[in-house]
Amino acid sequence: MARNFKDLSEREILALAIALEEEDGRIYGDFVDGLRESYPATAQMFEEMQKEESGHRRSLIETYRQRFGEHIPLIRRQDVKGFVDRRPVWLIRPLRIDVVRKQAEIMELETRRFYERALERVTDASTRKLLGDLAEAERKHSALAESLEMKHLTPETRAQEEAAQRRLFMLQIVQPGLAGLMDGSVSTLAPLFAAAFATHKSWDAFLVGLAASVGAGISMGFAEALSDDGSLTGRGRPWVRGLICGLMTTAGGIGHTLPFLISDFRVATSVAVAIVAAELAAISFVRHRYMDTPFLAAAFQVVVGGVLVFLAGILIGSS
Repeated sequence: MARNFKDLSEREILALAIALEEEDGRIYGDFVDGLRESYPATAQMFEEMQKEESGHRRSLIETYRQRFGEHIPLIRRQDVKGFVDRRPVWLIRPLRIDVVRKQAEIMELETRRFYERALERVTDASTRKLLGDLAEAERKHSALAESLEMKHLTPETRAQEEAAQRRLFMLQIVQPGLAGLMDGSVSTLAPLFAAAFATHKSWDAFLVGLAASVGAGISMGFAEALSDDGSLTGRGRPWVRGLICGLMTTAGGIGHTLPFLISDFRVATSVAVAIVAAELAAISFVRHRYMDTPFLAAAFQVVVGGVLVFLAGILIGSS
């Protein structure tokens, strides 16, 4: 059961401080390991911060030994009320650099506030001095983090890391999503409009379009997830890519299928055609925005394929 900080003895407070510094140092080490390949400058910054945490821990252990002896009781942040549960973002690969920097900022703020609040609750002179020294150390550590960021993260380095982050976003999110959206928007046109023009019934066309969209989503999702494990390509977790690709594939097909819930066949078909045009335009924009493809070239590639599949569906359905 978690205890209140006010119930801790000076010995337990110092043991908790040691545990906090050790945990923060290990987290910074995980940040270094996860960022070294893609963001070497930020990894170096966290490596120096890890060294600072190790220095704080050594000083705290020496102080503890002088006052209380060799045995340090096991007391962790989760054993004391008031700490916020930390999401283990350091275990996620690949690490997002913005998430890492935010987590580091929260860690320093939380530890500093812990010492400052403890200082307000304790009346013993020696303990107050100890807590005051710890709070000052954390304030200096925050200043060190800022100075290290200025030292290692020059404007040129920031630009390089932002470019690397953009490439990772494109590989892990945009590309599988775009592949799914294109497949769902284009491949489902033929069965949907073939059923529509063969039956002239909105509900029948809707069922065919729904089945085609869901089926294509499942197929594309598995295909993307099994394509590679991301260890060499940097494309991230395969199940995440597969989920993104599958959902976007289904969404691409559902978009122009939903109008066939309209009972009037002509109205439903007209709305569906308009949605198809909007989908193809959106895909062209995404290719232009994130894949550096000229808009006209992207539009030509997408529209030509979409129109051919659309016409094939109409011809088959009308025969």
